[in-house]
Amino acid sequence: MSTLTWAVAAVVTDEAGRVLLCRQGPGPRRYALPGGRLRRDESPVHAAARDIRAETGWEVELVDLVGLYHLAAEATGRTDCGPPPDVLVHVFRARTRGTAPTGDPVGGCHLSWHDPTALPEVLTPTTRAALTDALAGRSGVLRPAARPTRPPGQRPGTPTDEPVHP
Repeated sequence: MSTLTWAVAAVVTDEAGRVLLCRQGPGPRRYALPGGRLRRDESPVHAAARDIRAETGWEVELVDLVGLYHLAAEATGRTDCGPPPDVLVHVFRARTRGTAPTGDPVGGCHLSWHDPTALPEVLTPTTRAALTDALAGRSGVLRPAARPTRPPGQRPGTPTDEPVHP
């Protein structure tokens, strides 16, 4: 049986209507929504505001809940640390406060703004599902996200490019 990891993310837009995405690490990694994990005794709303500020440097206003997205752990294989967890992601709709970040983002996340009609092809499953819902104006969605795909030649039980945070 898999453990459950609680995570938060947000579809962050600016005054021009662009969407903020994060690409982690070097190479052909997928784009994800900014966010992270909940801490013990922390609400999803507080965690989202904290994680987005830390990861991007932007202060945001959380507008509403786009939905809850369940990313099921892969049923095959194990990693060195045990089975991968299921992830339940609270995805919020948010907009930036101000015209510039108020702090420096933490390292490891390459931030970029994207027009909603010209999003990158390489999105994490949770990001793709949440952006589809958010850009269609949906709120309160409950859905499973598609399983991450394994690059050609990668063995079962090895981590995919799907980050623990969405």
